[in-house]
Amino acid sequence: MTANNTRPENNAYDTVIIGGGPAGLTAGIYNARARAKTILLESPAITSQIAITDSLENYPGFVQPINGFTLIDNLKKQAVHFGLQIQSDQVAALKETNCKEKSCWQINTENNSFQSFSVIIASGARLRNLGVPGEKEFQGRGVSYCATCDGALFRNREITVIGGGDTAIEEALFLTRFATKVTIIHRRDRLRATRILQERARANKKINFELASLVTAIKGKQTVEAVSIRDAKTSQEKDLPCQGVFIFIGYTPNTGFARGIVDLDDKGYILTGPEMTTSAKGIFAAGDCRQKRLRQVVTAAGDGATASWAAQQYVDELKGIAYK
Repeated sequence: MTANNTRPENNAYDTVIIGGGPAGLTAGIYNARARAKTILLESPAITSQIAITDSLENYPGFVQPINGFTLIDNLKKQAVHFGLQIQSDQVAALKETNCKEKSCWQINTENNSFQSFSVIIASGARLRNLGVPGEKEFQGRGVSYCATCDGALFRNREITVIGGGDTAIEEALFLTRFATKVTIIHRRDRLRATRILQERARANKKINFELASLVTAIKGKQTVEAVSIRDAKTSQEKDLPCQGVFIFIGYTPNTGFARGIVDLDDKGYILTGPEMTTSAKGIFAAGDCRQKRLRQVVTAAGDGATASWAAQQYVDELKGIAYK
């Protein structure tokens, strides 16, 4: 669907959902089943983190691990089955306006403009850059942020994985399918990942550890040849030979378009209440883009369901048709 050029009140949605990950698609399923006029805008440039996850084993209801792409595809099919409109478009800005003499939001994208009485921001987060010399220069030539995408390129080679959380350890385990040796480098003296993942990593003979170590540079000529690390306790430095560097050190929220519209914390995450409300009336947030302690698929789905319910209540009250 493409937005037309009619007057805003004739083109107003009940809800525009920004983001096509688990949070956004769950919100879309709930909105579509409620028969609320809804469109979901998914970025053509930003891929949901779960979509590039090889194996998901902690989502309730699946005894056997499910591939992340498969889960997203199933969610999308379910949402479309209930009538959700999905469009590929990059959101650029939000602006407060009026529809039928009621407060609403204008959502400007790279190709269109939409009006909606409510907005659910479920734009997710992207992997954070390390910010050391050589990282930018060797992207695509040994530096990667996606094991599923690039792991097979490093068959029979030595690689390093930087990070100590669930994502880093899961990806390190996946990379042992291809590499002869995987060295996990983490800045602290212990890993942050779930215990079961730590156990698997320590039991894998291909995995080595460099804990309490900071990466200071990525080196090479045409491609990656080594990483320089500094011991966090002794400050002693050394080079580790490797042909690939996979970086998983956390996330940066995709909330630039919302800056100045809703309140963000110092890292750019959207501040929300228990019903996913933001500081802006009619705007809700769900999933990895909002400030919270646990960022998992199951919590994203829960956020999406809550945001959908809250948005529906808000729109009904705005229209004067709320069930009381």
